[in-house]
Amino acid sequence: MPVESARDLTSLTRQMRVDIIRMIEAAGSGHPGGSLSVIDLLAVLYGRVLKHDPANPGWQERDRLILSKGHACPALYCAMAYAGYFPRERLMTLRKLGSPLQGHPDRKRLPGIEFSSGSLGQGLSAGLGMALAAKLEGKPWRTYVILGDGELQEGQCWEAFMAAPKFGLDNLVAVVDFNNGQIDGPVSEVMPIEPLAEKLKAFGWSVQTIDGHDLDRIEACLRAAAAAEEGHPQAVIAKTIKGKGVSFMENNIAWHGSAPKKAEADRAVAEILGGR
Repeated sequence: MPVESARDLTSLTRQMRVDIIRMIEAAGSGHPGGSLSVIDLLAVLYGRVLKHDPANPGWQERDRLILSKGHACPALYCAMAYAGYFPRERLMTLRKLGSPLQGHPDRKRLPGIEFSSGSLGQGLSAGLGMALAAKLEGKPWRTYVILGDGELQEGQCWEAFMAAPKFGLDNLVAVVDFNNGQIDGPVSEVMPIEPLAEKLKAFGWSVQTIDGHDLDRIEACLRAAAAAEEGHPQAVIAKTIKGKGVSFMENNIAWHGSAPKKAEADRAVAEILGGR
């Protein structure tokens, strides 16, 4: 990355899905469902939208990105590896003792991680603070926070949703990976959050709802959000499929936090590479 053509980006996300499966298979634990649903969003961000420098992760002018749904970190690690933050070979050390690729992002272990996430509900508050700091210091960088839809059942998210418009944080972009799945079942059954777009608009956010697997639409939407200077924080509701790309994982809650065995991983990889 950066990725110039749509064909190259499509091929890249396919390979990232393969890596996610193999990483979690090798680790023997992890969260394939939400990692596969969010990878397209992360690939577009790191490949085409974010202002960042893998050779200098602490660059002060960089955009900030927080994966608040930290259990989907295999997708984040893939995007970072392909962007050049560390060698791709290291991906297979996921969840291994001593590896910087922990089961949830750890900013003390891996340069390029902005926030140690994992306890759901905290990422948007942290991102709000980063965005507010940029405003107070007159800095042009933006903050992106990727949240899970199940995560929005946490009350702290709504405190942040309420605070961001008050401070006019149009440099804050909240991206919701809306795959309608969480560990206990469908979000719509466990604790519904709809009508989400209307709720966020009522709080004072500008909202776009998109297909979270349409790479061109993702890019156009995120670029529009990055260009916003209207005094409103930006929300992108990305409708995705949990386990996207693998038939037996898609919309199957059993794969929220289960690692595939070798035969399952081989089947998943064959489907992904076959462009099912």
